Amino acid sequence: MREMLHGSKAVAKAVKLCDVDVVAAYPITPQTPIVEYIAQMVADGELRAEYIMVESEHTAMSACIGASATGARTFTATSSQGLAYMHEVLWIASGMRLPIVMVNANRALSAPINIWNDQSDSMAERDSGWVQIYVETNQEALDSVIQAYRIAEDREVLLPVMVCMDGFVLTHTMEPVDVPPKEEVDRFLPPFEPEVKLDPEEPVTMGALGEPQWYMEFRKQQDVAMERALHKVKEVDAEFSRVFGRGYGVLEEYGDDDAEVVLLTLGSLAGTIKDVVDGQENVRLVRLRLFRPLPEEDIAEALRGASVVGVLEKDIALGLGEGALCTEVKKLCYDYGIDARVLSFVCGLGGRDVRMEDVEHAIQVCRQAARGEKVNRTTWLGLREVAP
Repeated sequence: MREMLHGSKAVAKAVKLCDVDVVAAYPITPQTPIVEYIAQMVADGELRAEYIMVESEHTAMSACIGASATGARTFTATSSQGLAYMHEVLWIASGMRLPIVMVNANRALSAPINIWNDQSDSMAERDSGWVQIYVETNQEALDSVIQAYRIAEDREVLLPVMVCMDGFVLTHTMEPVDVPPKEEVDRFLPPFEPEVKLDPEEPVTMGALGEPQWYMEFRKQQDVAMERALHKVKEVDAEFSRVFGRGYGVLEEYGDDDAEVVLLTLGSLAGTIKDVVDGQENVRLVRLRLFRPLPEEDIAEALRGASVVGVLEKDIALGLGEGALCTEVKKLCYDYGIDARVLSFVCGLGGRDVRMEDVEHAIQVCRQAARGEKVNRTTWLGLREVAP
């Protein structure tokens, strides 16, 4: 059934379709409508779930950890400072190999206080052991939550999944969304049946002390699970496409196949870039959907033949002087022998509009670099002149 939905409600409907058992809720802008919609569903009897109103985001994730360890399918959502407050327990969820699904409504980090969108919050958690999926549309948000449970609960993976959607840009705007029938989702997503769980009848210890002679092995197991997650994301998405007629892969390519200039980005910014690419020759967009694990071979293949790669992202790695994704793309190009100049374009911080003329400027800089002209390795798009 096709409905006009805010991104927040699309996520809530996905949670309902997935028969989630426990929802831990704490409000923070712009995530709050997600858990509000879910609360209404629980109150109306549409979703039979334990709805836990907690006192902080730290507690929200802690509650999900406890519930997931008993075999419950769990969900929570957060943004910005809330995700930062969860930092300690994000590592515990991953280290305990618990298949929790969380939606992060991407929002800038303080200070100064800012409630608008950028992706600094989730980028700061890229090494916490969570699979990270970045979506472009409300439809993709709904579909990705459903896929996330299949990925997380797979015995070969057993890692938590963070679905990242741009705050306000998606959470508070309406788009037509195809909501799949419940029976089809039930066939695609079977009930969660953990191999090991907390049970008073058969006591076990989970999350115990990891002494030096074993801690490294646990981390290696997580790393292997991340490698498996890459293949599982592709496998689950392919099956989802067969069942529901929509698929996303780990990345999307848009524009000239043989382009000399390739722009790479994450999230809803891709929509603006597509509009610009439509009017440009010899330019291609690569929208990265999966950031953790990083699909290196897929990105390398998408970048082959490019002379210049411009990475447009809504974050800044302070001290490196470029975006975090840009740094990873540079390493990837070196590892895979891709002879392309990689440029960083920092944009959209704190919700600053990224206009079509900003994207056009990025393309112009990339073309200058392709001609061998001297350009800055990092360009801040739409930046006012600031005092040194």
